[in-house]
Amino acid sequence: MKTHFVPAVSSRQPEVLTEFETTLNVTVVFTTVNSTLAALSKAGDLASRLNARIILLVPEVVPYPLALEDPPIPLRYKERLIRVVAGQSSIATSVHLYLCRDRLNTVLAVLAPRSLVVVGGPRRRWLSSENRMARALKRAGHEVIFAEGK
Repeated sequence: MKTHFVPAVSSRQPEVLTEFETTLNVTVVFTTVNSTLAALSKAGDLASRLNARIILLVPEVVPYPLALEDPPIPLRYKERLIRVVAGQSSIATSVHLYLCRDRLNTVLAVLAPRSLVVVGGPRRRWLSSENRMARALKRAGHEVIFAEGK
């Protein structure tokens, strides 16, 4: 298992993911720890069958009263948590952490066209924020797999 950690990006216009352009990528969007672990498990199965790499995309929302470069939770704590979560994957994983104002807009901005995306979320009778994100990504033309977590 190899984990590559890309430092936080603090610009308002995130850069498009281009690190693994020549290889098929399975992108996992970080939601909650348990849901992301379920998504990483599903992504690991897919990546091993497709000979792909995993990109763990972490959009960290910073509320408007704070400067974008000054998140409410220090980045070193978030990075430590993400390293532990990403370490659960048996496939090469690249972690991209973005400081942003809007989670969905950031995810849409950094995904390559027609990306294969895995979103984890709880199984509920009503739409969760994870379900809404998965639907928005599908509407934007991405292939989305929803992984049910706790």
